Amino acid sequence: MYVLWIMLAYLVLLVVAIVRGPSIWDRLLGLNLVSVKVIIITVVFASVNDTIYLLDFAIIYALSGFIGTIFIALFISERKRRKDNWKL
Repeated sequence: MYVLWIMLAYLVLLVVAIVRGPSIWDRLLGLNLVSVKVIIITVVFASVNDTIYLLDFAIIYALSGFIGTIFIALFISERKRRKDNWKL
C-alpha cells in the first residue's frame, strides 16, 4: 500500500514540473508521464484489491492517452509549421 502513496507523491511532483515546464514539448511529456503514473496506480490498486475490472480501465486509459498524445503532438507541430511559413 505504500507504493500507492509514493506514486501519488511522484504524481504531485510531475504536476509541478508540468506547470513549470519551459516549453510546450516538456509539458506534453509531463502529461504523458502523468498518464503513465495513473495507469500504474490503477494496476497496483487492482492487484492489491483483486479487482480485475480495473485492468480493463487501465488498458482503455492507456490507449486513449497514447492517441491523445499523438494528436496533441501533431497539432503543436502543425501550428508551429504554419507559424514559421507565415513569417517567410
